[in-house]
Amino acid sequence: MIHHVVIWTLKDPADAPRFKDLLDSCSDLVPGMLAFDVGIRTPGLEANADVVLVSAFADAAALDAYQQHPAHQAVAAQLGPLRSDRRVVDYRSA
Repeated sequence: MIHHVVIWTLKDPADAPRFKDLLDSCSDLVPGMLAFDVGIRTPGLEANADVVLVSAFADAAALDAYQQHPAHQAVAAQLGPLRSDRRVVDYRSA
């Protein structure tokens, strides 16, 4: 299984709900996507970023299919101008 975790800091944190809605539209794009959860900063809880995506894929091929999917590419193009920073960790687990 491949875990794909992405964390964004936004230029304007008020855009977080819109950012989340755009990401959520990618939740069922490809076979082999096992988990897909988008969270936004919660007032009163610790955070030094605005939005996080925690997802899991059956294998690297499923992750690649997700990243190359035209709908994902279109969403990524809309998200890019809203963010000031993006961090990614992909890791393999049993």
